[in-house]
Amino acid sequence: MPTLQASDIPDIVVTTRVEEGRLRFQQIAQNLPFYEVFSRWFKRDKVMFSSGYKIQKTLMHKLNRAAAKHVGFLQPDAVNIIDVLTTMSVEWVHAQTDWGIVYQTDVLMNSGKELILNIIKPRRIASLLGLVEEIEELGFGSAPAAADTVNPWALKYWIVYNATDGFTGGAPTGHTTKGGINPTNVPNFKNYSITYTEVSDNDLVKKLRTMLRKCRFVSPISHPDYRGQIRDRYRLYCNEETISGFEDVVRSHNSNLGKDLAMFDGAAYIAGHPIIYIPQLDDDSTTDPVYAVDHSTFYPVCLKGDYLRESGPTQGESHNTWNCFTDLTYNILDVDPRRSGVAAKSDPA
Repeated sequence: MPTLQASDIPDIVVTTRVEEGRLRFQQIAQNLPFYEVFSRWFKRDKVMFSSGYKIQKTLMHKLNRAAAKHVGFLQPDAVNIIDVLTTMSVEWVHAQTDWGIVYQTDVLMNSGKELILNIIKPRRIASLLGLVEEIEELGFGSAPAAADTVNPWALKYWIVYNATDGFTGGAPTGHTTKGGINPTNVPNFKNYSITYTEVSDNDLVKKLRTMLRKCRFVSPISHPDYRGQIRDRYRLYCNEETISGFEDVVRSHNSNLGKDLAMFDGAAYIAGHPIIYIPQLDDDSTTDPVYAVDHSTFYPVCLKGDYLRESGPTQGESHNTWNCFTDLTYNILDVDPRRSGVAAKSDPA
């Protein structure tokens, strides 16, 4: 005689309800294990807010070095006045998502003692997660084309690879400027770039240590800037193959590397900065880039009043439907790209 399950007994099925886990549901819809852009870059304590028809920042890009000299006590003065400021300009981009409500099914039927789960809540969460995933993909995606006015200027727009090591990362492919500034005319607007062959202590690890030292600019003169010091200043982003290589180096050297390259709580660190696995960078499996980002100068700017602004419900096409919307007007900018850098085997653009 075959073994029966309770669901094979008709009277049990008719007379007994299944425990539905009322008012609970498990979210298994997301496609990425975590979302660095939304979870870290877009946190309220890290986002800046602005207004106006575009984002503008004033940069001091020159020193008046010619005016600094040693002189005799009564030597006549010769004042040298030069222009030391320039302006970067970033256009707003807009993102949105939406979800809907049908009065009969979502309000009347999905209520009272028959209700297992309010359908409106998971529908809203699914909509927001879709927007989060859209922002995440673009955050680590290719730099938009010069004529693209819809997509944001994200990581690969600001931090550009160059085959020559040093502060050589200029405008992305197809662009002559980034943020309205020509890096050829303003060399201090170039990010650091490294070419490496393998993830080893004598190659990538050594070059990253050099890059992090050279990118860590500290002004000897106190002055107010846009962000000041923030926590978690540097974060390094790479794909699965590269972070596995870092972990292999740590295991092979044990404690010999000290704090230069280490593991804490299952995460890899270099020079005390976390190395983060980014699934989108798995697409760069031949170039294996590592982006070292200074989040004190690289961050989102959102339009005041339009940071994940929810509106609705408004009347839909049918008198029995309502629509709800979430809006976000923003862009990502880097006010000092030379504090960040990229290491790669070849151009990951």
